[in-house]
Amino acid sequence: MELNNPLYKNMGAHVINSIFTIDHGIVKVLLIRRKNEPYSKMWALVSGAMYNNETILTAAKRELKEKTSLQNINLEMIDVVDDINRSPLLRMFGFCFIGIVDIDKVNILKETKKTYDADWFPIDNIPNLAYDHNRIILSSIEKLKELITTSSILKAFYPNGFTIPEIHKVYESILKISIDRRNFRKKLLSSELIEDTNHTKNFLGKKPAKIYVFKEKTKNKQLF
Repeated sequence: MELNNPLYKNMGAHVINSIFTIDHGIVKVLLIRRKNEPYSKMWALVSGAMYNNETILTAAKRELKEKTSLQNINLEMIDVVDDINRSPLLRMFGFCFIGIVDIDKVNILKETKKTYDADWFPIDNIPNLAYDHNRIILSSIEKLKELITTSSILKAFYPNGFTIPEIHKVYESILKISIDRRNFRKKLLSSELIEDTNHTKNFLGKKPAKIYVFKEKTKNKQLF
């Protein structure tokens, strides 16, 4: 490596977090509104530049904490974006992460030194975002499609239980397909992965539905 070679200079790295949750059966992603240039006042995924004294994962978790207050989130790296002109400042690689949170268990900072606001947006109603973040969300949703058919991701979405109508709506929202309700219910109940809590709740104003949870020792298993 020739350190004096100018082709090694002026490069950096972004860490970019697509954090998803479910709010009353609607899948949402967390966005922040930037203060700094470039792209001041525009919405973006929770992201920022990596320091040269930290690992990629450490940087992703630091940015998440600094800009939203979220901590102890399990992040999985799903992609690397390397378009030469993705940042107007200098050559910036982007390391993309995905994470799942329970909306009832988190409080999001609305403003920080570098952000005006933070909020949850339905994945079907994403505004025009800074950098290449619209494209990154699309790839993150594709990863979510892969994960949603396994029990482990559903346990992360619903640590305190779920109703079958609720989870049915989530499947249709993420997979963008129509799923027969009766067949869906039958397949989920016959999977032997869930158990009845003997409690009920209303979902979207409909009649009370049973609340189920994934069994404690359930291994990651393909559901559909």
